[in-house]
Amino acid sequence: MSFSPQSRVWIYQSNRKFTSAEETEILKKLESFTNQWKAHGNELLAKAEIRYGFFIILTVDETQANVTGCSIDSSVRLIKEIEQEYNIDLFNRFNIAYKVNDDVIVNSKEDFETLVNIKQVTPDTIVFNNMVQTLADLNTKWEVPFQNSWHSTVFAHLL
Repeated sequence: MSFSPQSRVWIYQSNRKFTSAEETEILKKLESFTNQWKAHGNELLAKAEIRYGFFIILTVDETQANVTGCSIDSSVRLIKEIEQEYNIDLFNRFNIAYKVNDDVIVNSKEDFETLVNIKQVTPDTIVFNNMVQTLADLNTKWEVPFQNSWHSTVFAHLL
């Protein structure tokens, strides 16, 4: 199944890494949701995935049917259920994810700021831009060097 580069994406970042058992269970829930996800009765061409054990990514190709407020609400309800069931935080935008070698690390804004301050996070550190909204941007602008990200404007005073 191929998705248009303009497909909409939603990224939910966990505050901790899922165990492999949790990841399997969560993927099952997401798959059963995306298989029956509808907007005003129209089947949505949708998929869900988990990347790096931290990121739940929902993708909808709107060339088939447009996402509606109600259909977005239903996806948010599912994410909130997952959050409660697994005792994780998927909505805290102040948690910042970045890479050290190939490992993903999630820290609070304050801890991240400290790491920037002591040069543990450098301009070349890869950070995740969870604000991307299309599949094309997910593929090209999601994992970016700190210096090219919105993060660098927030923490510019430290660089």
